[in-house]
Amino acid sequence: MSGEQTNPFVPAARPVIGEEEIEAAVRVLRSGMVVQGPEVAAFEQEFSALVEGRHCVAVNAGTSALLLSLAALGIGAGDEVIVPSFTFAATANAVSLVGATPVFADIDPDTFCLDAEAAAAAIGPRTAAILPVDLYGHPAGAGFVELAERHGLALVEDAAQAHGAALHGRPVGAFGQAASFSFYPTKNMHALEGGMVVTPDAEVARKLRLLRNQGMERRYANELVGYNLRMTDVAAAIGRVQLAKLAGWNEQRRANAAKLDAGLDGIPGVLTPVLAPGATHVYHQYTVRVPAERRDALHEHLTGQGVGSAVYYPTPVHRLPPFAEIGAGAVLPATEDAAARVLSLPVHPSLADADLDRVVAAVRSFDFGDLR
Repeated sequence: MSGEQTNPFVPAARPVIGEEEIEAAVRVLRSGMVVQGPEVAAFEQEFSALVEGRHCVAVNAGTSALLLSLAALGIGAGDEVIVPSFTFAATANAVSLVGATPVFADIDPDTFCLDAEAAAAAIGPRTAAILPVDLYGHPAGAGFVELAERHGLALVEDAAQAHGAALHGRPVGAFGQAASFSFYPTKNMHALEGGMVVTPDAEVARKLRLLRNQGMERRYANELVGYNLRMTDVAAAIGRVQLAKLAGWNEQRRANAAKLDAGLDGIPGVLTPVLAPGATHVYHQYTVRVPAERRDALHEHLTGQGVGSAVYYPTPVHRLPPFAEIGAGAVLPATEDAAARVLSLPVHPSLADADLDRVVAAVRSFDFGDLR
């Protein structure tokens, strides 16, 4: 047919919004109960099965979930929280928003997650918590549990990108005193927008519910100063539909990653993702490392071949303007290397085998030159 695209662009990410999600949203809108009602309660209960039955508190965004995780644990002014710099800025933003100070530590160069030894070296007299990130869908590691316990610190997981990931059979979100998930549209599952805090502690869960709703459980019975971070029932209804599909989508992501691994194997200059022993990766991103000098050229080449790609994250957080002063003395070689070399390729479950073949062919057709 004239004008029809025979090779449409393969996007780096594609939110899934199907008829079931649309019908769920319409059902809630017609019900008239649209904010923090029965759908939110049901979503919290159903999500609990993903995190070993922990208490779940739904909020309006992943950043809100991280903020409330810290606030509910009493972390604030005068405290320091150890975080990776190779992450989205929201990780450090949440620390600053509760009045604490982020302390940046280096990452494991293989998994891109916070390195436990680097975190241990960063512990000081004001350290109150460690905040590892399950980056790209790879679990950050169980070593942080012992490290936090040994030093009497809170362990708060940033699992925004890792719904369904696990380490030695234990799901992310079930390691610390609190964990946060994001339901942004490009995550492994979404609610258009939203977040979830999970905790094993009933009292922390109660405080989370107070903090998200102006400090009250009963109307006009305010117990503390709180926020307005409620989740809508429309978001929760969509989240429930997506949650039911999450396991299948994660399996598809792993299958797609395996095909990319095989197709990209042996290309000089391309390092495919590393899987730590015992890790169940959910491949929110499929991130390769390439020579820094050719990374941007490869990105442009892929775009020209009709294949999307993205750099997560080109500037480490400690070098962003809001954190440049406190991060000025940080020496983070693995972080700097990753920021210069990473490139994420399409891995989402909407990809067909032909799309994956195009991704592989596009990378293989790139001239890495003398940097091989």
